[in-house]
This record gives sequence, C-alpha cells and structure tokens, in this order.
Amino acid sequence: MTTPADLVFRGGPVRMLGPSRATATAVAVRDGRIVAVGEDPDVRPLIGAATEVVDLVGRALLPGFQDAHVHPVLAGLTMIRCDLHDAGDAGEAVAAVRAYAEANPGTEWISGGGWSMEWFPGGTPSRHLLDAVVPDRPVHLINRDGHGAWVNTRALELCGIDAGTPDPVDGRIEREADGSPQGTLHEGASALVGRHVPEATADMMLRALQAGQRRLHSAGVTAWQDAMVDEKVQRAYLAAAESGLLTARVVGALWWDRERGEDQIPELLGRRCGAGRFRASSVKIMQDGVAENFTAAMTSSYLDGCGCGTGNQGLSFVDPSALRAYVTRLDAEGFQIHVHAVGDRAAREALDAFEAARAAGGVNDNRHHIAHLQVVHPDDVPRFAALGITANLQPLWAAHEPQMDELTIPFLGPERAGWQYPFGDLARAGASLAAGSDWPVSSPDPFLGIHVAVNRTPPGEGAEVFLPEQRLSLTAALAAYTIGTARVNHLDTRTGTIEEGKLADLVVADRDPFSIPAGEIAETSVLATYVEGRPVHTAPAF
Repeated sequence: MTTPADLVFRGGPVRMLGPSRATATAVAVRDGRIVAVGEDPDVRPLIGAATEVVDLVGRALLPGFQDAHVHPVLAGLTMIRCDLHDAGDAGEAVAAVRAYAEANPGTEWISGGGWSMEWFPGGTPSRHLLDAVVPDRPVHLINRDGHGAWVNTRALELCGIDAGTPDPVDGRIEREADGSPQGTLHEGASALVGRHVPEATADMMLRALQAGQRRLHSAGVTAWQDAMVDEKVQRAYLAAAESGLLTARVVGALWWDRERGEDQIPELLGRRCGAGRFRASSVKIMQDGVAENFTAAMTSSYLDGCGCGTGNQGLSFVDPSALRAYVTRLDAEGFQIHVHAVGDRAAREALDAFEAARAAGGVNDNRHHIAHLQVVHPDDVPRFAALGITANLQPLWAAHEPQMDELTIPFLGPERAGWQYPFGDLARAGASLAAGSDWPVSSPDPFLGIHVAVNRTPPGEGAEVFLPEQRLSLTAALAAYTIGTARVNHLDTRTGTIEEGKLADLVVADRDPFSIPAGEIAETSVLATYVEGRPVHTAPAF
C-alpha cells in the first residue's frame, strides 16, 4: 500500500530547474522531502485523508530562492532602530531621523541607517542636516551600501574628531573648506565613530535575526550566506539554530579583520562550527571599497569631473601579496573564501590569490567565490571558469539609475564603464554563477534582481538598457538564485531544484515567470514559502 504524502501541489506549472530543465504540474512531499514530481495523475495516488492539497491554479511552483550574499542580522538591526530605507530623498530621511528621535527620547545614541548617496550633492550628507533635528545626542547612520556613515556634530565632538584628525589608511573623512569634518565618513573612517556606538545586546541580535529571517522568507528565500559574521552575529545564529528559531539554511562567512594577519586564523578555526541549519564554514575578505566613493580598487585611476585622471586608483584593503598567503592558508585549512571585489584590480587580486592557492594545494571542493564584480577587466573574465571560482552576482545594481549615471560612469570613463557587471560574458565563458541581494544595501526580492539580470533595466518602462550584451536568460538568472547559490553553500545535493529525494524547500509565485513578458518579471510576487514542506511565509492573498 502506498504511503500518503503529507503535502501535494497540483495544477502547476512546476519549474524544476534541474539539469533537464523539465517542467511538471504536480509535486508530492512526505517527511520534508519531495517524493514525486510529475503530472497531476502521477501524484493522485499519494493523496490520503490527511494530505494537505495545494491547488496552484496555474500559479508557479519554484525551488526556494537562495541568497549568496546578504546581511539579514544587520538589516534586522536597522529595522528595529532608525531605519531610513523607506525614505525617498534627503528631506524624508531627515524627517525620519526626527521622528525616531522624538519617539525614543531615552535612547543615548541615534543609530541605524539606510540612506542613499544619490539623495545628497556629491553623495555626501552634511552633519548640519542632522544637527537641525538632533542637536543634543550623537547620531551615527550607516549608508545603504554599508561603506560610509552620516554623523552629526555631537557624535564628532564626543569621539574627538576635528580638523586635525588624520584620515585612517582604509578610509576618508569628508571635510568642509576649513578642514572640519563635514559629516560623511567613508569606509574605515566610519569606525572612528561607530566603535563608540553602544553594542547591541544578545536579545537585540536575536530579534534582529528573526526580523531579517521573516523578511527573507516573505521574498521566497529559504537559504543564504551571511556575508559578515562576527562573534555577536554568530552567537545569534547559534542561539536561533539550537532553539529551533532558525528556519532557513545558513552558511556564515566569518569576518576577516583586515587590520590583522595570519594570527587570526587559529581563532577562525576555533569558530568554525555547525548547529542545526547553521554552519560557519566560510571566511569573508573585503578587498576593496565601492566605486561611488572612489575606494573600489581599479587598475587605472578614477577620473575627475572634467574627465582627467586623478591618480587615485582606490584602495586594496589587504596587501595583494599578503592576500595570496592568507587565501592559500585558509584554503589549506578547508575554508571556503568569499571575497568582496568591486573594482577590476580587486577582482584580479582575488583571482591571483585563488590561483596561488590552487598552485600550492591543488584542486579541492571548497567552492570559493567573488562577490559584486562591478568592474571586471576583460582579460580576467575567462579566469573564473579556469580556476573554478564562482561569480557571485548582485544583479539589481546592473542598471541605469542615479547612483550609476551620476556617481559612477562619469568617473570611470567610457571604456571601463563598459566592463561593468559582465554577467553575459561570465556565463559565455563558462563561469559558475550564484546570485544575491546584499540586503540591506538593496532589496532582498529575488524577482527584482532576476528582472534586472534579464532586462538590464530597472522595473518600469522607458529606461535605457544598460550594456544589453550582458543580459542573462531567465533560466540562467533563476538558476543563479537557486541551484547556483545552493552549490556555493554545499547544499546542491539537497536543495536548489525540484527533484525526487531533495528537501521540499519551495516557493509558490503568483504567476509563472516563463509565461509573461520579460518586462513584467518584477511584478511577480511570492504567495508562500516552504522549508521542508512546512510553511514559513504565507501571503494574505494565498
């Protein structure tokens, strides 16, 4: 006698995204695993009296999305602090700070973030805007991209930062005409104030993780790699995993302290662990900054407003020769390495380091990856496939928008601007692709990222296509957000596609993205998200 399924989906389409790219209309789940995939008649015998039957009514069933580079605990902290992500311009941001300060009169520091550089002239907000609404308490607000902070005068005074304070080696203090701090702190300069902000408690960290997890599940994300796991974040994950609160599958990328060297490797080895659905098995190295504040590491200098070279080629946060030694050692210890590289020099330095590790230790299954890859020199594109390095893409950024058109392209120049986000070139060269959001830098919604990857335009009509030759097919973009990231996280034998024997990590979408015009992909929404056949998110419309 056939054992009934616990859960059956029927009335597809079911987009399996497996090697055959086959489709089906029905899926049966028992004990958290997929036990049958086929047409409706194939699963009918598995429907028993206690089986939950979900009629898709033409809505699509997809593998659960997996985010290859995200910061849900940081995002959650911002959500429960002064959150500026819903602001649309400088005025709305200042109003949000005022409202938060008034609602929290006993809060010693006003902290949070989510502001965008495009809201302010030159991308640098002034301390005086904050002074007008919070003159008496320190304010420290992280930029949406995480590479700078906006502070008020009180914060600068408390931290002893004035015209005589030198720039740190890994950052820059934006200054007024007389040399006084202007209120924007780039990269490592943010820590001059940030280290004085009171630390979040363990309870706050756990609440932040839960808030971030809820948001990701609502976007259909069932697994991710957290790209910045310090000891506090790790403790939150372990507490959630051990208590059963962690419903996603998570790989934690342990943070590499760029102010230290190989002496930290024994500590990282001591923190490598696994509990429940959480594993700390990766190490994140930030090799450079971002292009908008001219700290991304480039092979040639940035241009000024007149199109002339400035002599500034950005920052390599880790010395390239030291990077090769660190990566070789971490690789030998069995760590996966996750590198932040925005500029073409940083990407090359990371590839050189992985090449050195392979020369020293041979081929292994550590599945290293490089994230962001805004500018990649054409000579380096084939090296990803040759070295077995996954290209970790954040597709939502590959479009014409104010930050791209006003703060980036003019300072890169036409040739280098044409090397940006080379998704199509990487795919044609045989590179493995994974995809992520970098939330809270940008939206965690995979359908928005897929839309831009396929169209190279932001959602809506009328935008110019950004480097159309770099578009991905819908299948390739979906695969990057599912099986591609599953592979990076060593989950590809258990998740990432809809196949018999795999875990039932699934998403119900309100439409089939393959049956609509490409320009409407961003309108697709998630109705329900399942982990091992159990709902972790259900939209009111479902």
